[in-house]
Amino acid sequence: MSLEQDIFSRTERLVGEETMDRIANSKVIIFGVGGVGSWCVEGLIRSGIRHLTMVDSDLVSVTNINRQLPATTKTVGHVKVEVLKQRMLEINPEAEIVALQKIYSKDTYQEFELDKYDYIIDAIDSLENKVHLIQTATKTSATFFSSMGAALKLDSTKIEVSEFWKVRGCPLAAALRRRLKKSEMPSKKFLCVYSEEVLENKGLGLVTTEENIESSIVRGDPELALNDWNEKKAQINGTLVHATAIFGFTLSGLVVQDIIRKSN
Repeated sequence: MSLEQDIFSRTERLVGEETMDRIANSKVIIFGVGGVGSWCVEGLIRSGIRHLTMVDSDLVSVTNINRQLPATTKTVGHVKVEVLKQRMLEINPEAEIVALQKIYSKDTYQEFELDKYDYIIDAIDSLENKVHLIQTATKTSATFFSSMGAALKLDSTKIEVSEFWKVRGCPLAAALRRRLKKSEMPSKKFLCVYSEEVLENKGLGLVTTEENIESSIVRGDPELALNDWNEKKAQINGTLVHATAIFGFTLSGLVVQDIIRKSN
């Protein structure tokens, strides 16, 4: 028995050999490996996904440590996707992991060749880029999953999964729907992870100028979330690891569940 077979013996015991092979052979790309995306990556690799591409332009920041998997006091200043790649290969040395320190946008989307993937996962924060990814990914044959806003959440029991147009109580989902209706609608339905809970910041927030907001939207800066997604002012929103991690693990679970469903 190989090392990889040993690693996933408990998983195979649950899902069966054929499904285990399907999981291993599925090709997944994830955009954004911050508070949500990093935990999704962990869930995918530990579930047996062998072909994974990670896309994120950011370096690890000290303010990431409270909730992001690659962030420790020793990795501050390092490239997030590279830190994660090293960790994932320590979990499964036979995994084929591509780490791209890039930004997804309307100008770069063709570089990612989305048509070659079985699953596309959206965990990015930039509203403009998120809209474009939804529009583009839903045109492919890949199964697409998306994370809505995970900040300002405390109650993990309120985290749910629903079809995008049925998501209620999430300011980000509402902002996305407004943008999509004004530009181009998604080509097919897709599931989202979200929570109706929206708390208020009790600590100090950083309000920025409109120029800085526009710059952060282009960069997809995970530390600068739109306040109520109204695109007029921005602040840093409070976030806790149990919420972001459950969002991320739920996304990875959706991938695995979909593979099992198709296998059956």
